[in-house]
Amino acid sequence: MKQFFLIFLSFSFLSACVTIRQDEVGYRRRFGKLREKTLNSGFYLINPFTTTMIKVPTRTTNLTVTADLPTKEGLTVKTEVTLLYRVQPNKIVSILKEIGKNYENNLVAPAFRSAIRDVSARFFAKDLHTAERATIEQTIAADLDKFLKDKGFVIEAVLLKSIKLPERLVEAIEAKLQAEQEAQRMQFVLEQEKLEAQRRIIEAQGTRDAQKILAEGLNPLVLQFQYIQAWRELAKSPNTKVIITDGQMPYMLNEEQNSVSPLITPKKK
Repeated sequence: MKQFFLIFLSFSFLSACVTIRQDEVGYRRRFGKLREKTLNSGFYLINPFTTTMIKVPTRTTNLTVTADLPTKEGLTVKTEVTLLYRVQPNKIVSILKEIGKNYENNLVAPAFRSAIRDVSARFFAKDLHTAERATIEQTIAADLDKFLKDKGFVIEAVLLKSIKLPERLVEAIEAKLQAEQEAQRMQFVLEQEKLEAQRRIIEAQGTRDAQKILAEGLNPLVLQFQYIQAWRELAKSPNTKVIITDGQMPYMLNEEQNSVSPLITPKKK
């Protein structure tokens, strides 16, 4: 009997000890009536026979649901969606009184499921697989915020984590994306070819202009100056050479090839 009494006292003492963590707040409920005084993180003693402690997290809560979502064209898409939300500290008392401590299952989760189904019906299935995905997430969050904000909940984000589209639709989307990428690649190639053609035109115009300037500069005085320079170089050379000239154009006798060639070949205009 004594041992039973000691066990009973130990159990009662442990039941009377309550710890509230730093990311929580607590409220006492005595004889079924909620006391509105907020208890912050710390260690508290309560009467386990008359009082219960309700702890509410103030941190961001992660709620993930799996649902079959309808789309605008009538398809059904299997998805896994996550909701990040938190409670407003100044609304916790009203949440506990009006909704209860199991507010996530009683209100948040049903509202979340309803919002994602309603929004997904406005979009095509392919939008869940493209850049419209972010728009869908933002739309769900905005619709849910309108409903839950006044009830004391802050919606931080909605994330589409897993999307399983019908196999044929996935193949059609991938084929379309591949065709778009190929078209962009061909457009790039065409642009490169155009630039290369322009480069060749500019290069040809430069070569033509250079030849024109060179031809215009080869007048008789310039040619005569070049002849004089050629005579001077020949005079400095130690090798024996036979040079024939008519007074205007010098020619050199090539004994190896048994031929006569001009020292300077004027370019034709």
